[in-house]
Parts: sequence; C-alpha cells; structure tokens
Amino acid sequence: MTRYSSLTLKKNVALFGVSLSIAALMPAFAQEQIVKIGHVAPLSGPIAHLGKDNENGAKMAIDELNAKGVSIGGKKIKFELVAEDDASDPKQGTAVAQKLVDEKVKGVIGHLNSGTTIPASKIYNDDGIPQISPSATNPKYTRQGFNTAFRVVADDVQLGGVLGKYAVKDLKGKAIAVIDDRTAYGQGVADEFDKAVKAAGGVVVGREYTTDKATDFMPILTTLKAKKPDIIFFGGMDAVGGPMLKQMKSLGITSKFMGGDGICTSELAKLAGDALLDGQVVCAEAGGVEGNQKKGMDDFGVKYQKRFNSEVKLYAPYVYDAINLMVAAMVKAGSYEPAKYLPVLAQTTGYKGITGTISFDNKGDIKNGALTVYTFKAGKRDVIAIVR
Repeated sequence: MTRYSSLTLKKNVALFGVSLSIAALMPAFAQEQIVKIGHVAPLSGPIAHLGKDNENGAKMAIDELNAKGVSIGGKKIKFELVAEDDASDPKQGTAVAQKLVDEKVKGVIGHLNSGTTIPASKIYNDDGIPQISPSATNPKYTRQGFNTAFRVVADDVQLGGVLGKYAVKDLKGKAIAVIDDRTAYGQGVADEFDKAVKAAGGVVVGREYTTDKATDFMPILTTLKAKKPDIIFFGGMDAVGGPMLKQMKSLGITSKFMGGDGICTSELAKLAGDALLDGQVVCAEAGGVEGNQKKGMDDFGVKYQKRFNSEVKLYAPYVYDAINLMVAAMVKAGSYEPAKYLPVLAQTTGYKGITGTISFDNKGDIKNGALTVYTFKAGKRDVIAIVR
C-alpha cells in the first residue's frame, strides 16, 4: 500500500488549486461516535409477534434519530441498535443481558415480559446500565432498589386494580373466576385483580392455573363452567387467550372475558377467530392518550403501517418513546456514558411522548400512568374509557 505524508498530500491537493485540511478529506463517518443501545424482546416463541412489534418500534426511533442527526457533548452521534431475542425465557434473558453488557451498550430498552425483565435487571444494575422497560408491569421490577430500572407504563397494581373494580362496579359481576399462566406477569396481574374484586365487594368463585405454553384448557374451563361465572379473568398473553376463547365457545361458556394488556392486542381477534364476540372481551392496556396528544399516536400508527405493512400490535409506541427519552437524557447531560446521564434520566419530568406525558417517581415508575380500557367490536379494539 502506498504511504503518503501530510506534506505529499498537501502538495497533491495544491495541484488542483484547492485548499483543504487533512481532516476535511477524511470520510464523514470517521468523525461520528457510535453509541450502542440494546433492545431485548421475544423474537421466537408464542409471543414473537409482540416481540417483533417492540423491535420495530426500536428501529423506527433509532432510524429517525440518525436521520435527524444528534450531537452529544459536541460529538456527532450515530446510534446503533443491538437487538437480542430472550424467547420469553428467564435464563435466555439473563444470557442476552450479559451479552449486551459485554457489547458495551450505553442503555437497554426491554425486556418485554416481567419474567425476563426482572432477572435481567440485576445484570444491568451491576454494570450501571440504565434500563427502561416498555411493557413489564410486575411491581417487583422497580422495587428491588435498583436505580437503573425504569418503566414507561403503569404496573400491575394499577392495571389489575382498575380491572377488578371495573368488573364489580361497571360490569356488575356477581360470580367471578380467575385464571393465570403462572408467569411473573400473569400471576401478578391476576393477584391484583383478585384483590381488587374482593375489595370492591365482589366474589371470586374459582381460581385456576395454566402455563404460557399450554394449548388445552378444557379441564379448567369445565371446572369453572360448573360454578357459573359471569366473568372470567385471564392473567396471561394473547397467544393463550385466543385459543382459550375458542374452547370457551365450544363448551358453551358465554361469560365476559377479562384480562390485562397481555391479551389487549390487535392479534387477539386473529387468534380467537369467530369465538371473539362483540363486547365479550374487556381488557386494559397500560397507557392512553386523549385530546391533542391523540394525534401523535395516530401519526405513529400511520408511519408504522407504511414501513412494516402491519398494524401496531401493542407496545411499539412505548419502545419508541423509551428510546427517545433515553437519548434526550443523554443530550441534556452532555454525555452518553451511563454514569453521567443516569441521574438526568431519573429526574425526567414532563417529557412529551407519543404515549403521553412521562415523569418518573423515585422508584423509576411512571407517575400518574394512564390506562385504556377496551372491548372488541367486529374484531377491532374499541376504547371504553381512559382512566388514571
């Protein structure tokens, strides 16, 4: 390879009557600082459709930030998304968490499930890496004393509590049954629902259990049918909730079917097919926008549809907000190093996201988080109310 001294380079440039510094001749990319942001979700397994939805939200945020151009501490930044699959498995979740630490990511968005988010959070905390979950709702996540853990959605105490009260007060449930899938999310939201039903004066006539990989629910549904519930609550995800609705129909069970954000997805209608009756399902999603803020969410949906040729499934907007929020903290701190921007992130107040206004409390939970209560009509989600 031919070697050129700076003097030779200057002479060659001068031959063309052009005055340039050596730095100006360097490729533009060489002057950019690469900043890695990790993202983890299940990209395989029964809820891979939700994991891909999350990853799509991350890609949109990263690409828009790079197109816009971001400078931090006087340096031009190029963000790089490091995406990993935890398959909704806690062991795989901790393995990919360590992988992201080894990759020197400056922050992590994820994981999707509470069952993977909670064990992974210790690994991030031990290395001082900020983590924002866009969807994990189990209260334990932000109650471990880790100053690196944040979430941009309401937790199960609020989610299950609102639905339990709604079941008794609004749906006038007299005999309520509860099923959960034994995951950190499913059991957590079901426990909170159970407590809220009883606190509101309702009666829980049966409590049954399944798993997040089960396909046969006939035994537990047959047991509950004998107790004649007017409402069945399921703590779990849509991949199980859809088939469960089909088996309820085959048994002639017409009870209202309630659940948290895990079943409150556009995919539920496909998974349940003609077993999804108008008004039968009542579910709640953490988050919710009204008035002027609704336009931002609607615009996001249009951009998402155009890019991925698919509707938003559930959490993609929260991932999008989480990345932009993290980067805003870096810019404000003048540093992408976790130790420098973490205190700024913790003090987030009044951040205007497409999912609503985000402020964190001293645990890393969103303050005054909204919930949207939905039903389904003609296979489409239909808003009943937004509550706080």
